[in-house]
Amino acid sequence: MIQVSQLHKRFGEVTALAGVELEVREGEVLGLLGPDGAGKTTLMRILCGLVSPDEGMVTVAGCDVVRSPESVKPRVGYLSQRLGLWGDLTVQENVAICADLFGVPRPEYEERLPDLLAITRLAPFVDRQAQFLSGGMRQKLALMCTLIHRPRVLLLDEPTTGVDPASRRDFWRLLHGLPAEGVTILVSTPYMDEAERCDRVALLYDGRMLACASPAELRAQFRGSLFSVIAARQAEARRLLEGLPRVESVTVFGDRLHVRAHEGVAADALASPLRQAGLDVSVVESIAPGLEDVFAASIGEEAARSG
Repeated sequence: MIQVSQLHKRFGEVTALAGVELEVREGEVLGLLGPDGAGKTTLMRILCGLVSPDEGMVTVAGCDVVRSPESVKPRVGYLSQRLGLWGDLTVQENVAICADLFGVPRPEYEERLPDLLAITRLAPFVDRQAQFLSGGMRQKLALMCTLIHRPRVLLLDEPTTGVDPASRRDFWRLLHGLPAEGVTILVSTPYMDEAERCDRVALLYDGRMLACASPAELRAQFRGSLFSVIAARQAEARRLLEGLPRVESVTVFGDRLHVRAHEGVAADALASPLRQAGLDVSVVESIAPGLEDVFAASIGEEAARSG
């Protein structure tokens, strides 16, 4: 449903995308992970025809976005980081305006609206102004506006940022029901728990695609051993661990350090130097890598290759 090949985009001296390759299958939910400045928003805006690439091939829902960007717009729904809602209009009025903008015939709009209100559970608030909705309800309203014209592809740019955890779960419940209606979803997210809910996850860093696979496959690609360490004077413990032989990287995870080391390194090889330095060590245990560990390792390896 989405095919991207050798996609390049520059803004002056800044390279936003550098040879990105990506394929999203029909009916798939594909998550896009990357730090700020990785190129996620630029990629989304190119896919929906809002930004022209410098080089490369892009097709979305059978449309050649490079040659004919206008042709793709009726076939996609794009939810940006900044919600385009009218605060002084009601839920129903916001959806009605979006339906008009997309040229949805009135009978089709009237048939579609009750279904969208039902799946978003916004029917009791249909006459409430958008400015008086909670953050989670505003996100649901934005999704309704994005879906009113029945797009084949849904492009969501960090749609749940700043939304409470319960509303995030509710939003993702809605997303998971859409592929059954023939909708393909590409969603960027800063949340690892959301990435775990995707069929596949693409890792984007510094304008380059580092990997694209299922969460389980990405975790299986993790090389080496991973340890969780809790020690007093965390910053000092981190510097000491980073200087040990056979230690690849040390990342802060709250009150813990995640230490990636060569295969075969034992926990005592990490604990002993810390204790010898006079640091109180509470925990040194082997753990299975999560997506955040995989992403941190991939970024480190990419930085080492390019640096």
